[in-house]
Amino acid sequence: MFPKEQLNNPVLPQRADPWVYKHTDGYYYFSASVPEYDRIEIRRTLTLNELSEAEPLTIWRKHDSGLMSANIWAPEIHYSGGKWYVYFAAAHTSDTIEGIFDHRMFVLENEADNPLEGTWVEKGQIHTDWESFSLDATRFDHKGISYLIWAQKDPAIEGNSNLYIAELENPWTIKGPQVMISTPELEWEIIGFKVNEGAAVVKHAGRVFISYSASATDHNYCMGLLAASEDSDLLDPASWSKSVVPVFQSNATTGQFGPGHNSFTRSADDSEDIIVYHARNYTEIVGDPLYDPNRHTRAQVFTWNLDGTPNFGFPVPDDRTQE
Repeated sequence: MFPKEQLNNPVLPQRADPWVYKHTDGYYYFSASVPEYDRIEIRRTLTLNELSEAEPLTIWRKHDSGLMSANIWAPEIHYSGGKWYVYFAAAHTSDTIEGIFDHRMFVLENEADNPLEGTWVEKGQIHTDWESFSLDATRFDHKGISYLIWAQKDPAIEGNSNLYIAELENPWTIKGPQVMISTPELEWEIIGFKVNEGAAVVKHAGRVFISYSASATDHNYCMGLLAASEDSDLLDPASWSKSVVPVFQSNATTGQFGPGHNSFTRSADDSEDIIVYHARNYTEIVGDPLYDPNRHTRAQVFTWNLDGTPNFGFPVPDDRTQE
């Protein structure tokens, strides 16, 4: 059975960490990391295939110095309480400390009905239990409660980042406690680096699912999945189970490598579920993979298994030629 939503991949070249939010106005709102890591752009389209033709609007640029002056990563656009928010990570330097960057998480707010209009205001840093490497904040609402999920380095745990969840007091402030729900421990989560990051939430058949990305950002990058009952205490680590194998990974047959850092959306007619992610179409990378610009945004329809879990299949081959 072929999907009704025909997507031409990559839907947008050289945009990593893609985030798509489908609003009640029927538009897709898109944000992602730009190769220069120096600004935040958003796009608005009626179809995902139109993203490559849409004019990007720069809504914010990095500071000249200080906390938000380097490596602007993974902006996510969200809508909550009648206002627009962008969550992103930024550092004060491009240097690393013992091999780890020094990012923190920040939030922008816009009160306009259309986020391409109005004024984006800095709401400040999201403060957590530690002043340590933290990134990839995402939010979701469940049973009247707003939650934040993010990746962070616990100074007492070996590795780059674990996944945490907390209730939100407001869109830029967590309301304790901060709870760890996943740490990189399985073989496929610790290749190159011990990483859990890039969380995204999708709900189905009485369960809440969190996809996340693991390992180094080269061809070893892949996706795992956490699951909890929709009636469980989402702040209890025991509520969450983890997939024992990757649920989405490199595929040499289709020529797609390092798929990950995804978001979820629906087809234009709301009949199908879509995963939006980045991947490269080669494995030989010169230098640090983070500075290779060719993690292109891709999208494909996914289905659901009989047990209610998502079936992402494999990353489909490109059908658009990149110059």
